[in-house]
Amino acid sequence: MASFEMSDLKKVGLGLTGFGVLFSFLGIIMLFDKGFLAIGNILFVSGVSLTIGLQSTVQFFTKPKNHKGSISFGIGFFLILIGWPFFGMLAETYGFVKLFRGFWPTAAVYLQKSPTFGWIFHHPLVTSLLTRFRGRRVPV
Repeated sequence: MASFEMSDLKKVGLGLTGFGVLFSFLGIIMLFDKGFLAIGNILFVSGVSLTIGLQSTVQFFTKPKNHKGSISFGIGFFLILIGWPFFGMLAETYGFVKLFRGFWPTAAVYLQKSPTFGWIFHHPLVTSLLTRFRGRRVPV
């Protein structure tokens, strides 16, 4: 059995990413509070950078197929900083979906096999939706 060891830097990165998602969620719940959303964005991007490395992060955001997602995510972040959180979140959501569209099939397979949420993803309606939008799986 192969052991998977994680460096301290990756642990901190995963923690920052988690807190970024939490703060973004709190910002949405509190009617698009720009402070929570800005902190959430900063924590999320810095957490992803620490988790996968700075060079990999730059390569990911500058790939030609990710340009639309990167630009819209950046515009959304800027809109949040200048005080337009609703429009910023719309742009960021579009950018997030465009950037991470290749990971959705892998996440769906993972969730289907998880003991906690797996039963939801084995429902016939959800299964038909997943097979319809599955596409190519990204190796993890």
